[in-house]
Amino acid sequence: MNALSLIPPLLFAVACSPSDNATDSGALRPDDTAVANLEAQTFEDLPYAALSSAQALDLSIPAGSGPFPVVVLIHGGGFFTGDKAAMASSAAFLVSRDIAAASINYRLSGEATFPAAVEDAKAAVRFLRANADLYRLDTNRIGSWGESAGANLAAMLGTSSGDAFVEGAELGNATLSSKVTATVAMFAPVDFLTIDEQSAALGFTTNTDAKNSFESQYMGFPVQSDPEVTALANPTTYIDADDAAFLVQAGDVDPLIPYTQSQNFADALRASLGEDGVTFDLFEGAGHGGPAFESDENRSAIATFFETNL
Repeated sequence: MNALSLIPPLLFAVACSPSDNATDSGALRPDDTAVANLEAQTFEDLPYAALSSAQALDLSIPAGSGPFPVVVLIHGGGFFTGDKAAMASSAAFLVSRDIAAASINYRLSGEATFPAAVEDAKAAVRFLRANADLYRLDTNRIGSWGESAGANLAAMLGTSSGDAFVEGAELGNATLSSKVTATVAMFAPVDFLTIDEQSAALGFTTNTDAKNSFESQYMGFPVQSDPEVTALANPTTYIDADDAAFLVQAGDVDPLIPYTQSQNFADALRASLGEDGVTFDLFEGAGHGGPAFESDENRSAIATFFETNL
């Protein structure tokens, strides 16, 4: 079945040219003093599309001439809540390793249902490519890093490159690619259709199919009521040999999302990318986030992963 026939059409903004985006966002001009001095820079609330006020990002750039690799950071919050500021410490750490960081907001489920958030993430990547010269970015070295619901979106960036249904090309810079080449996915809800059974197998209860669950609100219907459409929000659906390198992480006592969501996703990636293309870390005693993920040791491992794969 054609994916486009499964969901009602969405309204989209008129596509903007790269130069329009640069002007509207308050982007640096090449002759600005800041660029001439090659200072470290942070720009807040740069609009990467024009359909919603949620379509904005904070961009932090290291000092130096670049061009720098850049990682798109995607906050969690059940697709329902959250803000890009939650990824500020991750952004600061990346910049300390000479990696630019773009922390994005995106349309939450109270404003727009799937695939809106995926389209927003892809529009943000295209915006970065369109304005790479202004911001000293390397268009060939773009990655994604997300936590929880944000990890689902980061993983969608890593696997669904080139899929027109989730691209949202109408949001701007349609001629540019939204492909990323390295993805970190932390404690992600991956397959909404199997969360409940996997939770039960691990001894706790979720109710993902309830109409008010985060996942059902994100889809716009109870997830089990239309499994074909729900599967389109699963990054596993899009896996092929051209996908990004992946670092997948989860805690073995996560009480919200069964760690087997991440484990099964990593296994599916390995089948396509091989052992060298995927790393899966299962942290003993760790829950849904927390010190194991935020430690200096793990942050360093993440930076090394990006340095190796970008």
